[in-house]
Amino acid sequence: MGIVTPFPRAPLAVQVGFDRQELSRILDLYGRMVAAGHWRDYAIDLGREAAIFSCFRRAAERPEYRIEKRPALRTRQGQWALTGEGGAVLRRGHELGPILAPVERKLMKLVEN
Repeated sequence: MGIVTPFPRAPLAVQVGFDRQELSRILDLYGRMVAAGHWRDYAIDLGREAAIFSCFRRAAERPEYRIEKRPALRTRQGQWALTGEGGAVLRRGHELGPILAPVERKLMKLVEN
């Protein structure tokens, strides 16, 4: 018949994502903020450079917080970042727990009131 030449494949794009423990911790915080009546919606963006979890007070506005995971920054200032509504980086670090601390403190204030 003939010779079959394999079609050249493009390199697979690596997608950054949250592992099960990270997503569980983030969704736990999200659930508690929903129960407190503060957040109503969320979005997850999984890209080539970053995985972003955005939290919204209402679906039609900018996210109040964005929790970003950027593995390329792991050896520098840390792969985790907490970004506020205005786009300013509020916290950056190597572990997820300290990054979520300001939001958890805000949750404590919401529950007390």
